[in-house]
Amino acid sequence: MHLELERITEADLSPSELKEHQIYLQLLALSPALEERLCTGSDQEIYYVADMITRGASSARSDDTKSLKSALIDMITPKNGVLTPPIQRNVKTDRGFHHPRTGELLCPVNLNWGDPKIQRELSSGQLVPSGDLWPLFLYSGHSWNPENPWTGLFRGRLLVSAYKHVFTSPSSVDGNESRATRSCNARIHGMKTVTIPSIAYIATQVCFALSSSPTFSRTDTVTDSEYFYNLVIELLEDPEEWVEVDDLLKWWNM
Repeated sequence: MHLELERITEADLSPSELKEHQIYLQLLALSPALEERLCTGSDQEIYYVADMITRGASSARSDDTKSLKSALIDMITPKNGVLTPPIQRNVKTDRGFHHPRTGELLCPVNLNWGDPKIQRELSSGQLVPSGDLWPLFLYSGHSWNPENPWTGLFRGRLLVSAYKHVFTSPSSVDGNESRATRSCNARIHGMKTVTIPSIAYIATQVCFALSSSPTFSRTDTVTDSEYFYNLVIELLEDPEEWVEVDDLLKWWNM
């Protein structure tokens, strides 16, 4: 409000305040009447608006989590093949580091999943990777180049498939976009390009779907979801990485 009244400028805002202001502007773009309601409404009305926005975001996230929980099994199953052992669609206890396929995809790039000792320690919980270690599924071809960590990063096939599943349509994952029967989430919410927050969101959703964690929680200590999401955002919004990030966004938006 002080910005609109020109009492302060964006230069006076802290990084976290500036980010919140940018989110607010994005909300106004989606709902132009929101600003007037916030300015003229009573405290009770403002609390109601805030509660509805929070509920809407939570509901959308829950829908995506539930949808990916099952769909991910098809995405990681080899074409014309099967997963051995099979993975249950509605129960997650056999995922994470308890299954060879999900374990491999979640394994931090600096660890060798092919080492039986590493597998045992990750599965037993003796070795707990930090959220700041990128999992292998983020990389194209599941290949990490320690000499150039940006090579293939955030270009993994699973990440792209999950992005299409959530923002375009489940049928678009297999290239059958014509089968979609309703407007996609991206079109509904005015998304015209792939954005940094949307990449971070899908990466976090895939990480959780692969894990054995039963519920999505900000305080989840197994997948460290909130920390993981914030780290992706921090990297992709780092001014020193703008060349690589610009190239990444061009790749996604081809």
